[in-house]
Amino acid sequence: MAMLPCTAAFLLLSFLQTVKIADSQSFIGINYGQVADNLPPPSATAKLLQSTSIQKVRIYGSDPAIIKALANTGIGIVIGTANGDIPGLASDPGFAKSWISTNVLPFYPASNIILVTVGNEVLTSNDQNLKNKLLPAMQNVQKALKDASLEGKIKVSTVHAMEVLGQSEPPSSGSFDPSYGDLMKGLLEFNSANGSPFAINPYPYFAYTSDTRPETLAFCLFQPNAGRMDGNTKINYMNMFDAQVDAVYSALNSMGFKNVEIVVAETGWPYKGDDNEVGASIENAKAYNGNLIAHLRSMVGTPLMPGKSVDTYLFALYDEDLKPGPGSERSFGLFKPDLTMVYDAGLSKSNQMNLKTSLRILFACKTPSDLLKQTQPPAAAPPAPAPPAATTTTSTTASTASSSKRWSVFWWVFLELGVFRYGIFRGLFN
Repeated sequence: MAMLPCTAAFLLLSFLQTVKIADSQSFIGINYGQVADNLPPPSATAKLLQSTSIQKVRIYGSDPAIIKALANTGIGIVIGTANGDIPGLASDPGFAKSWISTNVLPFYPASNIILVTVGNEVLTSNDQNLKNKLLPAMQNVQKALKDASLEGKIKVSTVHAMEVLGQSEPPSSGSFDPSYGDLMKGLLEFNSANGSPFAINPYPYFAYTSDTRPETLAFCLFQPNAGRMDGNTKINYMNMFDAQVDAVYSALNSMGFKNVEIVVAETGWPYKGDDNEVGASIENAKAYNGNLIAHLRSMVGTPLMPGKSVDTYLFALYDEDLKPGPGSERSFGLFKPDLTMVYDAGLSKSNQMNLKTSLRILFACKTPSDLLKQTQPPAAAPPAPAPPAATTTTSTTASTASSSKRWSVFWWVFLELGVFRYGIFRGLFN
């Protein structure tokens, strides 16, 4: 039994190292859409973001008010060019230079712009001219950044829908739609040469809407399920997010670009929808986003990319009440215009604060007794002395009490450090 506390201490230290790594990563971002008429001012939004563990924000344009509001916050900012700007950016290097001069140079580096996305889901649009001009537009934006001495500091990419994959099941057989051919190859060569990410929009929600069985819902929500076996690799996938991301990885690998970083530019779950939209509920939205966040923080990664978490931008910060389409399109927000939560997905900084407080207590204590003194209320007045007991009984009782105390200290620290609060095992209890 003497070895058990040592083993427990080792496990605890291992856990602390995991938390330290996870806490230092910038892998949780959010999409900040503006197709709405009731949003709070950017300054209020900046304060809201600073109260959360969100470390990156993606906007779909280059609104100067938002970029300014995020100055000196340390929050990474992804800005984007409109699809309509692509022809001009492709044909005129001067226009690309002007775009960078207007939308980047006045704000950087106070505003931590990290990525420029040229267009959104262009390859899956019906505009062949736009598709053909996408790569030249990206190249001209890249050159404009280089001319401004920002090459390598700010990356350039574009964002793709999952429909760019011709095959996604099983994940090991993931491949791009061959109809994109040289277009996709050129974009991947650009990503590889410039160290920029391949940005993709996986939505397990939409996978569920085409297969509404209960087991599919559990698979999509990171809830207990039988999993789905990849017959090629014999990997049993336990959630749709990992399966979709690994399908993208396999597609990149099949074209010789497995070292291109994957970024999840959008993913989310609507908390309400029209009467005919199955699965759109607060319960499911909270389960998906909360369990996804816990999964990312665990640093488990995916089966084909273990031990790391892909940068993931949740969709979305607010509802966008002016968006067309079904009700679900206007119901992805995690926060209301009054800055309160629609539901708690685990983005509050309170978890990290509890963790830091617990660590301070832990490392200020030299012995378990010190720890107990730090964490227990003041003792009541001592009772009258009890009659002396037999020596053997006293020894056994003292040993048991000491062991019990050591284990109590260990489990208190283990729980207080946030195994459950921090979300590492959150998915097991949803």
